[in-house]
Amino acid sequence: MAGVTGTLITVAPTGAEHLKADVPQLPTTLDELVGEAKACEAAGASMIHVHIRDADHRPTLDPGRLRDTVAALREQTSLIVQLSTGGSVHDPLDARLAVLETAPDACSLTCGTVNFGDDVFANPWPFMVELYEQARDAQVVPEFELFDLGHVAALRRLLDTCGLPYGGRVHCDFVLGVPGGMPGTTQALVAGVQGLPPEVTSWSATGIGRSHLPVLAGALSLNGHLRVGMEDNIIYAKGRPVRSNAELVERATRLATEMQRPPLTTAQARELLGLPPRPA
Repeated sequence: MAGVTGTLITVAPTGAEHLKADVPQLPTTLDELVGEAKACEAAGASMIHVHIRDADHRPTLDPGRLRDTVAALREQTSLIVQLSTGGSVHDPLDARLAVLETAPDACSLTCGTVNFGDDVFANPWPFMVELYEQARDAQVVPEFELFDLGHVAALRRLLDTCGLPYGGRVHCDFVLGVPGGMPGTTQALVAGVQGLPPEVTSWSATGIGRSHLPVLAGALSLNGHLRVGMEDNIIYAKGRPVRSNAELVERATRLATEMQRPPLTTAQARELLGLPPRPA
């Protein structure tokens, strides 16, 4: 593992699934997203996983909006900006590749196709390789998203085929509890971690919905890092909706600190992921 101690807390504030009409507190405008990002950084997050919405609050991969989002987050926070190349399950592969042209620090790279509720999240092998190689050429650090145990094996194949990514570190994120993927249980997380290739230098985990807290606790106990946010969970406790992304980050910060692994600063997180220092 990379020589940085502490906990990387990634916030995933929006996602592509929830409707603004159903979840009014979901940040879907640029001003809302930047406001949430600033609050989450103050609460302990060091990376933000970004999905954006259009003027009607629908998921989009519009390059202009993505560039504006990256610029605003860089100007007003020191967070590592990680853009989703998954978009929504309906986005075409070429639009997902074009995300790299908007110059994020990092991007997601899902390691295989998976059933996603009633839909299919397509990530065929040639697309994975092309995204991997284009990210390396663009000097963007990939985060390998693992929704199923087969994705762990695919990550091993990808590293064997393509070598190390830009930055020389290998960071992955387990997403548990999606209907069609690994269940949101500690047992599933342990199985995934045990199968990781030796090249992996760090990993995080998130649980969807009610699996949010069990997966968070399991990740901390296994020396992993955390992803939290309203993309993955909109219920704070039984009968009580999440009020903001910052309160999910605050809870993760409290628990990580109690486990003697306080949140990493953004500078430490950049070192963990193999990113160069942020320009002065």
